[in-house]
Amino acid sequence: MRKTTPILLTVSVLLIISQACTAAPDSNSINTAIAETIVSGLTQTATSFVPIAVIESPNATFTPVLPTITETPTATLSPTPVFTATPVVPQISVSVPTNCRVGPGRVYDRVGALLVGEVAEVVGRNPTGNYWYIRNPHQASGYCWLWGEYATLTGNTGVLPVYTPPPTPTPTPNFDAFYAGKETCVGWWLDIELENTGGLSFRSVALNVRDTVTDVSLTLYADGFTDNDGCLDSVTRDNLHPGAGRTVSSPAFNYDPTGHRMRATITLCSGYGQNGTCVTQVIHFTP
Repeated sequence: MRKTTPILLTVSVLLIISQACTAAPDSNSINTAIAETIVSGLTQTATSFVPIAVIESPNATFTPVLPTITETPTATLSPTPVFTATPVVPQISVSVPTNCRVGPGRVYDRVGALLVGEVAEVVGRNPTGNYWYIRNPHQASGYCWLWGEYATLTGNTGVLPVYTPPPTPTPTPNFDAFYAGKETCVGWWLDIELENTGGLSFRSVALNVRDTVTDVSLTLYADGFTDNDGCLDSVTRDNLHPGAGRTVSSPAFNYDPTGHRMRATITLCSGYGQNGTCVTQVIHFTP
């Protein structure tokens, strides 16, 4: 049963009292009405409460239903990439085949060469910056000095260390010689190509050419090196410096020595008139 609220009872009592005052009935009637009203208010039947039966399944599993929350993903900004310069190993190439030596200069012994089309790693330089210390392209574990006159470098050469060159060796004379051809005008002469591979300059030459077939021998002594070009021209150079080349022409035979076996003895000297330090080479060839 649901109780009538105190406000409803109070309103009912006041209404009865008001009616009593206006109608002026007898006291018994008033008391009877009041009592009935109170009893009626106290005995009102509230709306019946019907319990709701809950049927449970023995195998039921309670799964709570959670509210769906929609989240807006937070945009993630990629960090600005930081570019780090990758050091490039300095390398060197040449436009002309260049000798590689144990020191930065022609007075040092030759231990290799860098040819056109080859590339070598650079590991240092000399104080004046005109020679480069490189990995010897023809010796896997060796190093040598390369002249930079015909060189092209790539990479960061500014970080290369400066190496102190080895002590200058005592220069020694040496040269290579080979047959370079035959010419004719009045007679026939043979051209010998010379290359100074040592550390001394040459200023005079003695050349003896012997025909081993006819046993004819011709000899030339000269300061400087003369190349006869046919009947009209000749070029004479005063010296043969280290690393340089010269052509010297033999005296003329009065017959054509083509097909004859020749023996040439060449002596080069550092002083004029076959003085100073001299060195001799012997070569054989057939014109």
